Amino acid sequence: MKGSENSSLSKDHLPLADNEESQFENHMALYEDDLHHQGRISTILSRINAYQGGMQPNMRDVEKSGGQQKATLGTVLGVYLPCIQNIFGILLFVRMTWVVGMAGAVEAFFIVGICCCTTLLTSISMSAIATNGVVPAGGSYFMISRSLGPEFGGAVGVLFYLGTSVATSMYIIGAVEILVVYMAPGINLFGDTNSFRLYGTIVLLILAIIVFIGVAFVSKFAAVSLACVTISILCIYIGIFIANEDSSVEVCLLGDRLLTMESVMRNGTMMCTKNVTGPIHDNYCQILNASAGTYVCDSYFNDHNTSILKGIPGLASGVFSKNAMNRYTQQGNVIGTDMHGNPSRGEIVADITTSFMILLGIYFPSCTGIMAGSNRSGDLADAQKSIPVGTIVAIITTSSVYLSSVLFFAGTVEGDLLRDKYGESIGGSLLIGKLAWPHEWLIRIGAFLSTLGAGLQSLTGAPRLLQAIAQDGVIPFLSVFSVTTKRGEPFRALVLTVFIAFIGVCIGVLDYVAPIITMFFLMCYGFVNMACALQTLLRTPNWRPRFRFYHWTLSLVGLALCITLMFISSWYYALAAIAIACCIYKYIEYKGAEQEWGDGIRGLAMSAARYSLLRLQEGPPHTKNWRPQLLVLMKLDASLQPKYPRMVQFANQLKAGKGLTLVCSVLEGKFQERSADALAAKQTLSKMVKEMNIKGFSDVSVATDVTEGICSLVQNAGLGGLRHNTVVMGWPYGWRHSEDEQSYRVFLETVRNVSAAGLALLVTKGINQFPEPDVKLRGTIDVWWIVHILFLYRLLMLLPFLLTRERPWKHCKLRIFTVAQMEDNSITMKKDLEHYLYQLRIGADVDVIEMSGQDISAYTYERTLMMEQRTQMLRNMRVKKIEPQSIVDRAHHGGNPGAGDQASPQKVHLQLESVPEESSTDPESPAQEHFTFTPAAAQKLKTNHKNVNNKPLDMEFLEVLTEGIDRVVMVRGSGREVITIYS
Repeated sequence: MKGSENSSLSKDHLPLADNEESQFENHMALYEDDLHHQGRISTILSRINAYQGGMQPNMRDVEKSGGQQKATLGTVLGVYLPCIQNIFGILLFVRMTWVVGMAGAVEAFFIVGICCCTTLLTSISMSAIATNGVVPAGGSYFMISRSLGPEFGGAVGVLFYLGTSVATSMYIIGAVEILVVYMAPGINLFGDTNSFRLYGTIVLLILAIIVFIGVAFVSKFAAVSLACVTISILCIYIGIFIANEDSSVEVCLLGDRLLTMESVMRNGTMMCTKNVTGPIHDNYCQILNASAGTYVCDSYFNDHNTSILKGIPGLASGVFSKNAMNRYTQQGNVIGTDMHGNPSRGEIVADITTSFMILLGIYFPSCTGIMAGSNRSGDLADAQKSIPVGTIVAIITTSSVYLSSVLFFAGTVEGDLLRDKYGESIGGSLLIGKLAWPHEWLIRIGAFLSTLGAGLQSLTGAPRLLQAIAQDGVIPFLSVFSVTTKRGEPFRALVLTVFIAFIGVCIGVLDYVAPIITMFFLMCYGFVNMACALQTLLRTPNWRPRFRFYHWTLSLVGLALCITLMFISSWYYALAAIAIACCIYKYIEYKGAEQEWGDGIRGLAMSAARYSLLRLQEGPPHTKNWRPQLLVLMKLDASLQPKYPRMVQFANQLKAGKGLTLVCSVLEGKFQERSADALAAKQTLSKMVKEMNIKGFSDVSVATDVTEGICSLVQNAGLGGLRHNTVVMGWPYGWRHSEDEQSYRVFLETVRNVSAAGLALLVTKGINQFPEPDVKLRGTIDVWWIVHILFLYRLLMLLPFLLTRERPWKHCKLRIFTVAQMEDNSITMKKDLEHYLYQLRIGADVDVIEMSGQDISAYTYERTLMMEQRTQMLRNMRVKKIEPQSIVDRAHHGGNPGAGDQASPQKVHLQLESVPEESSTDPESPAQEHFTFTPAAAQKLKTNHKNVNNKPLDMEFLEVLTEGIDRVVMVRGSGREVITIYS
């Protein structure tokens, strides 16, 4: 009893259907399999709750975590502050004042405004994508790849990786510039560029070692970097509001030429005068006679006076109006002028040519970093809420700082000092440091540390982005970078990132590196906008973002801005970035792993296909657009493998690689019983089509009768206006030796069905001896034109022309033969045919053969007797079951030829004969024999459908007609094929 009780209790945890002692034991039997295989509802809900972007979670981890999420970061710490840290970078400290001075307040405000608008519109699109489902770790790459597909995702992911890697070099060059130029000028031993390269390489190696040792230090240093950025900006704003002429730095000018502090200093004192004893006089004048005290001075020195100018007079000085317009300068000219400068005289000259487009490309990287929050999506407690709010608020904050700083700088600092990029007129000091309160060293240290922090962040994030791309497997040659160390660090990806960053460091000039980063990030942002617009316009059912403040017009405007900024800032960099993206896209398309992520590009393709199909259905194709659209009826062997795969290759050659190709097969049986076989056969056909690189489709159907199945394919294959007009099938080999009438009945019924459908028919015989696609033939294509069958010449003229456009037949010569009777004028026929071929724009030789009816009669009679004897023999073999030799002996002693005026549908036979090769001088040609196509005479044989005995006679007629020929294509035109002489 106790054992039975335990047994009963042990069943309490089982589903109701499994509890045999329950009176309701059969009530849940309908769901018994589901409960066994899928599990309980609670288990399913647990798996759904732990869902991570298409990757099935580990149930042990779910059970250990107790259903609680490890991610605890909120909007401020997880999104807002990281975005602030990444957006505020080196360019704010070392290039913002220079941009304002060169572009003027109006154009600088527009430069900053258009960059901020681009990032704001991109953040809106990104917020919509990020809130459309769970975004696991992977951030921006995950969003783009899952929205636009593996091809676009891989291409943009690589570009985003390159941009992040090159951004590392930009931050390093910026940090070294602050170090060498402003903090420790004494270590500048090799000139600015070479010193930047040397110290930049050292800093890069140190940062790489820090990243490799542990990410924990990088995360801790990020807080220090953020604090430095925040404090520095606050000090700058305080300095702007307390700046005045009394506390301002002074600069020296000769006329409107700003002079370096070094050129006007004498014994530690600034001497901004034209006195003979002053340094300015020494730089502009040469001694003619020292005893007489005569000098020869530059004309500009003689015509202009020196002046001392308050460099930072403050907001109340009214300098904003003077700084409103641009002062773009050519390289080598004195800054702010169009006069050539001489640095040896102490004049500050432009090191690069400036323009609106160049400054736009240099400045845009200061607005990047908006994806820092989305990259941390795996650590956010509520990513769908935090990413939109944190990112958009961060962009509004930084944009407000940037736009206000443009106006404040233009209203506080003199224009000449703003245009002094390296602060040479103030003794090599950092201008924004002179402006800040309380001391410039606070800005120097803060800018240096914040820039190093941004470089660490980029050097940490780029290898992980590359590893995510490699793990997806969309780019096969990147798979080596998916390997990590025991601590989970992507060491190989880090090595590649360091190498790319080293190339950027070797450039050595911040203004040359920034436009490169601009291209990569603009490409990435453009694709984010395109993904959002595409998903919105397609209205896919899965597009249900929680973020509602978006619209497809905003995304399109953002995309247009990204493309415009790319070409405005640097058209050659833009073309290079697009070329890289296209190369990666095509590589993934042809060599990459197949991934199906339900992307928007697939939805766009479906919409475009639907639109095209509806357009095709509006009416029949025009005469000039007619081409063979082929339905290939493929026979399968017992193992469901294609029996004649070369027939598909020939069909592909016949349509010159264009048009429609449907490869179909029919399995005999019931669909319920052979559905698995049909699926396996379809996969086999699809694999064959893919391996042969044929642009077509494959399908397998199941029917109780093969003839009815093929008839259904002939009628219904295709979709809408994309339907076949030509059927390709193989010859039924061995029909003579088979006792089953189905061996030839299926073939003949298919011929009649194709004829009834008004389609053209191609029947291949000896298809395995046709040329491979990589074989180059030498020979002739002979076409026999049966003049009195008018509709046949259309297909006859078109087929050889299409074949000659393919590689195997490209070097074959086309010849047209026609038969003339004695009463015809052969000369006129040849002339008319040559003129017609000229109008058709087909090059071919024309031959007219004169032949009388008596020449054909004897041969025709002999072959007819042989055909009838064979038919009688086969009939006797099947009916009387007698030996073949006795029938042959009886036929030789006088058989009954019988009546042979039977009929069959009109046929044109394309006969391929082998002719001996005369000479071969082309070493590239692998073919060792010539091939000639010769259509045999069209016979008019009308089959009596009521008389079954005519079916073997039809088959025998075709056998006799092609006897002795190894390779044959029998062609029957439908009368709808058209070849026109008009353009």
